[in-house]
Amino acid sequence: MADRAVYLVDGVRTPFLKAKNEPGPFRASDLATRALQMLLMRQRLDPAVLDEVILGCAAPRADEVNIGRVVALRAGCGRKVPGWTVMRNCASGMQAIDSAAAQILSGRADLIVAGGVDALSHAPVLFSDEFVRFLGRFAAAKSPAQKLAALRQLRLRDLKPVIGLMKGLTDPVVKQLMGQTAETLATRFGITREEMDAFAVESHRRAAAAHEAGHFAHEMTPLFDAQGRFYAHDDGVRPDSSLEKLAKLKPFFDRYGRVTPGNSSQITDGATMLLVASEAAVKRYRLEPVARLVDTHWAGLDPAQMGLGPVHAATPLLQRAGWALDDVDFWEINEAFAAQVLACLKAWESDDYCRSELGLPMALGPIDRSRLNVDGGAIALGHPVGASGARIVWHLVEVLQRHNAKRGIAAICIGGGLGGAMRIERL
Repeated sequence: MADRAVYLVDGVRTPFLKAKNEPGPFRASDLATRALQMLLMRQRLDPAVLDEVILGCAAPRADEVNIGRVVALRAGCGRKVPGWTVMRNCASGMQAIDSAAAQILSGRADLIVAGGVDALSHAPVLFSDEFVRFLGRFAAAKSPAQKLAALRQLRLRDLKPVIGLMKGLTDPVVKQLMGQTAETLATRFGITREEMDAFAVESHRRAAAAHEAGHFAHEMTPLFDAQGRFYAHDDGVRPDSSLEKLAKLKPFFDRYGRVTPGNSSQITDGATMLLVASEAAVKRYRLEPVARLVDTHWAGLDPAQMGLGPVHAATPLLQRAGWALDDVDFWEINEAFAAQVLACLKAWESDDYCRSELGLPMALGPIDRSRLNVDGGAIALGHPVGASGARIVWHLVEVLQRHNAKRGIAAICIGGGLGGAMRIERL
C-alpha cells in the first residue's frame, strides 16, 4: 500500500442490542442507515460525492438482499452512488473496508463508506424440506380427494421449524457449530473453564468501565424505535458479572464441555460504518483523517479450528512489518469465544504450534493483556456478525488516539476456517 495511501477518516456505530428471543426493534437496514446518516452528518461534504457504499452483512433479510444499496438510498446518498454488499461471515465488515481499500488502491475510487451490519434477532425461522415438499404437493392437488390424500402424508415432525441462525452458525464442511470448534481449541490447548469464565468477566468489566468513562461516546450514535424508546448503550454488558455467576451456567455445545453462553459472544443486532478516503479525497474535501490502513491479510486454516484465524492472519502482517508481538501498541481480537481468544494467545506462545503451523523457528511469545481489547470485546458488547470486523477496526483507531499510540492490529476469526487482520497506523 506504499504507492497510494488509504485513510480512515471517521467511524460511527450503533449501540449493540442483545437478541431477546424475538425480533428486535430495528431491522439491519434501520441500524446501518442510522449509522451512515450520523457518519455523513459529521462530514463537510455532500453525500452525493461518495464513490460507493460497501456494506458487509452475513444474514440480510430476504427483502434487503443487496442491503448496501438499500442503505445508501435510505441514508440520502442519492441514486447515482452505487451500493453493494459483501459477505465473509464474521469478517464481513472488515471485508467491506478491504474492498474499499482495494478500490482506492486501484485508482477506481477516492471516497467510500464501508462497514457492516447484522440484525441477528431477525434471523429467519424456516420450514423443513419435508414440509415444503408437502406444500408443493398440496398446491398441485386439484380435487378435494387429492388434497386430502396430500394431507394424510403430512407428519407432525415435518412441522418442526428450522432455526436459520443455528444453520448459519454450523460449518457445512465439518458439520460443527462454531461453539463446538471452540471446544476443540479448549481441549487442544488445555484451556480450563475457569480461564474462560475469568476472561469473560474481564471483558464485561472493561466494557462497563469504558461506558462509564465515555470511551464509546464518539463512536456511538443513539437509536430511537417506533415507540419512542431510546437506546444509547450496548445492552449486553453486565457490570455485575462474576466467576460465581458464570460457574452456574451449563455448557451449551457439549454437555461435558466448557463453552457456555457466559463465556461466548452474544447474539446481537448492530451496525458500524467508516469513511475511507484516498489522499486526493482528503485534499479535495478538506477531510481530517485520523489513521491509515497500512496492510491487510486473509488466511485459511482447518474449519474445525477456525478460532485460530487471528494467529494465521496477523502473523504475516508482523512479518511484513518486521515486528514482534510487543511492537504492536494495541490489539483488537474479536471475542467470538473466550476459548478462541485464549487459544490464539497460547498458539503464539507455543514453539510447537509456531513451527508446525506457521513455519516459524520458535514461538512469537506472549501478548501483554493490558494492550488487548482494552475496552472489552464481543463477549460483553455482542457480535452482530456482519458488523464486528468493522467495529474492531474503528475502535482500534479510537484506542490509539486515546492513548496517543501509533501501531495497532485488528484481527478476527471467521467461520469456515479463515482469519482476517488489518494493520492500522494512527496519524
